[in-house]
Amino acid sequence: MEVTNPKRVSNQAVAATTFAPARAVAAEPGLSPKLRQRIDSQFRERWEKEWGKKFVTHGVVPGPDAVRLDGNDYLAVTGHQDIVNAQLAALRCNEEFVVQSGVFQMDGSPSSRFEAGLANFVGKEGALLCQSGYTANLGLIQVIADPETPVYLDSLAHMSLWEGVRAAGAPAQAFRHNDPGHLARMIKRHGPGLVIVDSVYSTTGAICPLLEIVEVAEQNGCMILVDESHSLGTHGPQGRGLCAELDLTHRVHFITASLAKAFAGRAGFFTMPNELRHYLMCHSYPSIFSSCLLPHEIAGLAATLDLVERSDEARVQLRRNTQRLRQAFSDAGFPIHHGSEQIISLEAGAESDTLALRDKLETRGVFGAVFCAPATSRNRAMVRLTLNSALTDAEMGHVEAVAQELAPLVKPWDWPIARRQRAAAAS
Repeated sequence: MEVTNPKRVSNQAVAATTFAPARAVAAEPGLSPKLRQRIDSQFRERWEKEWGKKFVTHGVVPGPDAVRLDGNDYLAVTGHQDIVNAQLAALRCNEEFVVQSGVFQMDGSPSSRFEAGLANFVGKEGALLCQSGYTANLGLIQVIADPETPVYLDSLAHMSLWEGVRAAGAPAQAFRHNDPGHLARMIKRHGPGLVIVDSVYSTTGAICPLLEIVEVAEQNGCMILVDESHSLGTHGPQGRGLCAELDLTHRVHFITASLAKAFAGRAGFFTMPNELRHYLMCHSYPSIFSSCLLPHEIAGLAATLDLVERSDEARVQLRRNTQRLRQAFSDAGFPIHHGSEQIISLEAGAESDTLALRDKLETRGVFGAVFCAPATSRNRAMVRLTLNSALTDAEMGHVEAVAQELAPLVKPWDWPIARRQRAAAAS
């Protein structure tokens, strides 16, 4: 069956390129014995036995009929003419642009105007544009936390959030995933500080019980940071995010997000009150020591923001696609109960089992993304399927058929996560 989405194929086609023959190079100097020992103890067995000497995220190259569920372009905006035209115009008109640190961008610059647009979009006073969602989280938390500020993170919070806490030298306190009661008990034990959650969790598609989390933070005198990377553009009125959907924006201190998901760009941002802006610009290292985004990137993102605001139909279609494929995988016996949004986690457990699952999916033309340590716990590896609004009925039907075909082969009802679910239900 032909399942290809022509728009996506044209956007993802890779041109064949001919390179000159490689020149001979001198041998590299030897690594230190200590580094070699660390590679041997931490990685070699995993590389040779579990991965078969092939990097874990590299399967086969998708063909023209592949159903691609391995990206984050939730609203299928890549290649939209408005975005491309804005990027081309900026490339033609910015010959004298000076590449420099973002802190040198003046008020009124394209960067600052886009920051104001983002802040207005999510309903906050101000925002700061960063090179990625990772640097946004790192740069913000480095400033708003310190060694005397306990930071409470959901146990499934994104790695960039944990790294921000480490950069701040703050004590990290993990609370059980999506468990406001456990969070409250942790705060009673360690005192007021900063609470950090994702609105939608990137590995499972689970949605945060945000109202309850905010109430716990307020009752215990804590600030709260919400990473909206996987809900900005897809949730809330005009895609303004989960905080806006739940009318919690004015009760949340900081919102962060990657713009590499529904915005399909290369950037991130965080919000902040105006009183913090200049202090932060003097103390947030990623902002000081990294170059700013280029004019065509900002122009493309600004055009994307306009497009996202008017993409209600795409958001409705994304929700339909999500409900349909989640039901299909659930009916086939896959344990995906821990999520509800546009990310479907097929948690096979061991990395070897996950790679076998990935290979079976790819053989049948369905391409997801392998997630394993350090993105997950070592024995909770998964194939993540990420849905988008442009999936055709033929593509959806093909994925449904593959789910039914694979279930008796991979026996998802015997996966560790399924056994844990049954044990919890029985207790």
